[in-house]
Amino acid sequence: MAFNLDSKVPEGPLAEKWTNHRFNLKLVNPANKRKFKVIVVGSGLAGASAASSLGEMGYNVDCFCYQDSSRRAHSIAAQGGINAAKNYPNDGDSVRRLFYDTIKGGDYRAREANVYRLAEVANDIIDQCVAQGVPFAREYGGLLDNRSFGGAQVSRTFYARGQTGQQLLIGAYQSLSRQIAQGSVKMHVRSEMLDLVMVDGHARGIVVRNLVTGEITRHAADAVLICTGGYGNVFYLSTNAMGCNVTAALQAYKRGAGFANPCYTQIHPTCIPVASDHQSKLTLMSESLRNDGRVWVPKKKDDDRAPNDIPEEERDYYLERRYPSFGNLVPRDVASRAAKERCDAGHGVGTTKLAVYLDFADAISRLGEDVIRARYGNLFQMYEKITAENPYKVPMRIFPAVHYTMGGLWVDYNLQTTIPGLFCLGEANFSDHGANRLGASALMQGLADGYFVAPYTVSDYLANHGAMDADKKVTTSHAEFDKVEGEVRARIDKLMAIKGTKSVDHFHKRLGLIMWENCGMGRTAEGLKQALVEIPKVREEFWKDVRIPGDVAEFNPELEKASRVADFLDFAETMCHDALTREESCGGHYREEHQNEEGEAQRDDVNFVNASVWEYMGEGAAPELTKEELIFENVKLTTRSYK
Repeated sequence: MAFNLDSKVPEGPLAEKWTNHRFNLKLVNPANKRKFKVIVVGSGLAGASAASSLGEMGYNVDCFCYQDSSRRAHSIAAQGGINAAKNYPNDGDSVRRLFYDTIKGGDYRAREANVYRLAEVANDIIDQCVAQGVPFAREYGGLLDNRSFGGAQVSRTFYARGQTGQQLLIGAYQSLSRQIAQGSVKMHVRSEMLDLVMVDGHARGIVVRNLVTGEITRHAADAVLICTGGYGNVFYLSTNAMGCNVTAALQAYKRGAGFANPCYTQIHPTCIPVASDHQSKLTLMSESLRNDGRVWVPKKKDDDRAPNDIPEEERDYYLERRYPSFGNLVPRDVASRAAKERCDAGHGVGTTKLAVYLDFADAISRLGEDVIRARYGNLFQMYEKITAENPYKVPMRIFPAVHYTMGGLWVDYNLQTTIPGLFCLGEANFSDHGANRLGASALMQGLADGYFVAPYTVSDYLANHGAMDADKKVTTSHAEFDKVEGEVRARIDKLMAIKGTKSVDHFHKRLGLIMWENCGMGRTAEGLKQALVEIPKVREEFWKDVRIPGDVAEFNPELEKASRVADFLDFAETMCHDALTREESCGGHYREEHQNEEGEAQRDDVNFVNASVWEYMGEGAAPELTKEELIFENVKLTTRSYK
């Protein structure tokens, strides 16, 4: 059956929607808040900020993460900055402009009301983080400094050198730690959610495996928040931490939560190129580097000269040539496709010829090495450590790679999924970035959802649906917990019983190659149909021949990986179905059949101004599609141009 999607977008002028909506949301009496329990799955920026905020409000919170500390959440890897429209540089920024740039950057495939709210609360995020002691960079006069990022002609990105995510996560972590010390938040580390428990159609708990002991436990609550990040590791090689996975979101999807726009994958243009078949991860070089670095390739094909031996007149600064208004600061999807086009045309550099140069010679000459070192020193150090090349002396080599995922669980304006009582925050939901996320907006969304949105909307749900009376509470003795825990144990036993000959990584790599070649930077109907033939073959072989050493009741990393790869094998098909049915190019979704004469993405605003929301129909069955039509009342749909 198709979903009945109600976005719950409030009536009224765009700039007043959130203010009016907050007033109309029901509240929970302070004395009653301690009668409710909330589960938060994930403790990155979205999870830690939500858990600490709800704990501060008086709710009892159980927070789960698979790392040994929430400080190891992948949010720590974000480098370049966080957007907000404080307009400190006085260059014409505003909430309205941040809203417009985000809508345009997402290629007009995001919900207006959600994006405006994100832009609106962004300034509060900066104030909150400064109060927590986050050491943002400051300019000479003492104000917080800003730098530029792709897709904007103003400087609105606040930063802490090249480690902004780490500093913001430490701020959220200290807030979380305060609530843990006070007893309002109970932290469960090295614990992975393996399934969702529903009672009478509402989310009422989760089943978890302790990754150290192997113990399976069940946990009940009045609401569940999924804050588990993105699914880029379906491609195997990505900039994500190796543990990043789709498991929590996928299990929610299998229990009835709609999954929106799963094909929307962000390819980041500024990554260190692949160096070996044995490589298991790619390393991101922050987009902030494109502030001072110039991207170029040799004009001559197959030019093997060292970059410093190629004279200026023989260099093609192709982003500056093709997009003079934005130059090197075009959005990520545009820069990524342009790099691929140059390499496909024979102008790539390095041993694989799948790289372009990011050159800081002009900036060092103009500003001095000390200034560049102050801005990007840790990033330059990271690059040299990995490549053994000094980027102060020779240009960096970069190439696009899988990074962020804009798709996620469908949520309404309240961040609630199609399952009542199940909320989804941050990268795990679909709501704010359309078909392409602008740089420095991921940290903004995670903290906006956790600090400033979920505390209101979760309270409204609990006020309307929460059971304060003890005799009405759902506990872990409920029959549904028995049923779901039994299913989890059966899945694990099935994996352990295979006793095959091939490693988990063998199957993950095969899946990743299929996805990169057919559902990666460029997609065709033929390739996607081929992927839908190949993925079930890999999955069938996986369930017959995967080798998982060790035992269930112990620390077993291979079992962890096997469970996650099994989920990726299921989820990859939904991604390909989504990419196949969206017969247009928009943002990071580039269908090669739909491009203009200049090779730019060609949208279809007649048939696809919508979010594609998929419903799980059972093992082996194709998912069913429902569309949420996107209404644009404040932004005119135009061809996206950065020239």
